[in-house]
Amino acid sequence: MNSEFDALIKGGICVTPGGIVEADIGIRDGRIAAIGALSSSTAAEIFDAKGLHILPGVIDTHVHFREPGLEHKEDMETGSRGALLGGVTSVFEMPNTLPPTTTRAAIDDKLARAAGSMHCDYAFYVGATPNALGALAELEKAPGVAGVKLFMGSSTGNLLVDTDEAISGALKSGQRRMSIHAEDEARLKERSKLAIPGDPATHPVWRDEETARLATERVLHLAKDAGRRIHILHATTEAEMPLLAEARDFATVEATVQHLTLVAPECYERLGTRAQMNPPIREPRHRKALWRAVAEGLIDVVGSDHAPHTLAEKSGLYPQTPSGMPGIQTLTTIMLDHVHAGRLSLMRAVDLLSTGPARVFGIVGKGRIARGYDADFTIVDMNAHRMIESRNMASRCGWSPFDGKRTTGWPVATMLRGQLVMRDDAIIGEHRGQQLRFADVSL
Repeated sequence: MNSEFDALIKGGICVTPGGIVEADIGIRDGRIAAIGALSSSTAAEIFDAKGLHILPGVIDTHVHFREPGLEHKEDMETGSRGALLGGVTSVFEMPNTLPPTTTRAAIDDKLARAAGSMHCDYAFYVGATPNALGALAELEKAPGVAGVKLFMGSSTGNLLVDTDEAISGALKSGQRRMSIHAEDEARLKERSKLAIPGDPATHPVWRDEETARLATERVLHLAKDAGRRIHILHATTEAEMPLLAEARDFATVEATVQHLTLVAPECYERLGTRAQMNPPIREPRHRKALWRAVAEGLIDVVGSDHAPHTLAEKSGLYPQTPSGMPGIQTLTTIMLDHVHAGRLSLMRAVDLLSTGPARVFGIVGKGRIARGYDADFTIVDMNAHRMIESRNMASRCGWSPFDGKRTTGWPVATMLRGQLVMRDDAIIGEHRGQQLRFADVSL
């Protein structure tokens, strides 16, 4: 006898656009075919979700998987393995690899690598460079491309576009939403002497609030002049929030879970250079401003900025040490812990982790539990109370800045297009990742 569905999730508490409801989910051909009371339906596979919450698959639009060229830190297989273990079903991977992702050949190389190793769905950013601005309009339309990433300030890698002329040229080349790392390069150079050797607590002194505010103000003006939609990555400062609130017609905003969770100077005292990232972790008033922006709806997306480096690299003398920390595997549980602490609702967390990324970037078929959408689910136990441990991280770098932190709310299973790909901290099956599709690119 033929089954009505390929798979059936029974008795879960589903976070849907209409609210949080107990319902069954019927899956056919990798998509959601029905939501409701389906106890009499038949299915080839049945997942008993009684007592568990079913979230739309988490989408992390800011990860560095380091392949090609830096595989000693991470690669696509280990990074995407960590994604599934953390309940993340889709990722956008950044262009600052070796070589950087700035050409069609580099894009094709990454796509070929991903097809043989990615456990989750994926897209890749193209990096803007001053001498190849004219190619961006064509490159951003390539299948599997998430858009263009522009670095206004020096960070990991050698992708830097810091003059008004070059930034404006990049903004005027293409139409898709462009993602921006907004730190002012001239001010970074000016203040570099304030980074005291051996003292990572001076990182937010060197890369101060004004460094971020200046760059954000500047790129908002240039983007408005160019008529280009932009996405400000890892916003960190109180001063940026009013500027971003005035630019909602063309600018969207990301915060990272690190900036919402860690705080200076405590994190530098405890973690040293492991707390070093760009833009930096800042003092409490900035974290409060970010949470205010979450409450007010100004933040559209929360990402991990998963940027692994080895402990050997991190053990050097600041500021020669690299900036960045791993985070994809802990993104979901830390945000659920914030829900448990009452800092935001579960509906708002889902908006930041799933619905918001799909909406901002026009990802086809992702980000919500609704008929016709891909059957991507992050299945969580909201009451599970566990400790984050570095030894359990899939990342090749082998550590977490949240090692020893106890959180409430953990992913217990991950489904990708209707297939169970993670359950109880174990990956099921071979890599099944596919290219993400976008509404503003020909399907």
